[in-house]
Amino acid sequence: MQNTKIYTTAFASVYPHYIQKAEKKGRTKEEVHEIISWLTGYDEKNLQEILDNRTDFKTFFENAPQMNPNTSLIKGVICGYRIEDIEDDLMRNIRYLDKLIDELAKGKSMEKILRK
Repeated sequence: MQNTKIYTTAFASVYPHYIQKAEKKGRTKEEVHEIISWLTGYDEKNLQEILDNRTDFKTFFENAPQMNPNTSLIKGVICGYRIEDIEDDLMRNIRYLDKLIDELAKGKSMEKILRK
């Protein structure tokens, strides 16, 4: 898994796809924001700054206020890779977010998605 182009991709260029994926399945932008906040610790103001500044994924995760300590509970396969087996921390964090958005789109409850 050496496709590191995503590291320099602006979070703002992928963000609309997260929203679209959720809304297409009857979920909301607010739920996507709740997931992002739970995973990274960013609040609404910080998230808007990241989108406005076109911050890349590497910086997005490196500057996250606080990665959730329960991320190790996120398991499964995303994009053909088992999340637990991804050794690169940055790629694993990106895939955590992908997995959570997938779970949202598949209709899981927020309680389950946020590992409560």
